[in-house]
Amino acid sequence: MKSEKQTNQEGIVNPADAKINNGDISKDKIDSDFGPVIFTYTRTQALEDGQLVDISKLAREAGFKFPVAITCGVHELLHDIAQPGQSFGGRVWDMLMVLRYEIKKSNASDTIYFAPLFNAKAHKQPLEYKLWAKCHAGDNFEPVITVMLINED
Repeated sequence: MKSEKQTNQEGIVNPADAKINNGDISKDKIDSDFGPVIFTYTRTQALEDGQLVDISKLAREAGFKFPVAITCGVHELLHDIAQPGQSFGGRVWDMLMVLRYEIKKSNASDTIYFAPLFNAKAHKQPLEYKLWAKCHAGDNFEPVITVMLINED
């Protein structure tokens, strides 16, 4: 007689043989073509850990419909307010306006490269900072946007 969950010689559960709960495969073991999932790190965890910073409230005011988060690197860039007339909120707003312009100009891509200008501590003229934004699935497969420095992923 076969058990409810059949395992192969490596001990991996075959999803086809897994017990079905409410139409979903049992979540105690998830397999894919690449093998079992070893580790996951959710967007919620990244926000709680401070690896991402939620700017959704200001983004909604700027016309964004999806939640927006920035990486620590972008957050640090936006907090460089040593120059007179600079504020975190103002720099976020400027970044969002440039991003929104580039989104409207794009051909429905999920990845946008853009470069807002910001005053920097050691420079008299504003500098172009290369950023990119990705619209992707959040923890519950809802659309979310993450803004990163060009060398971050």
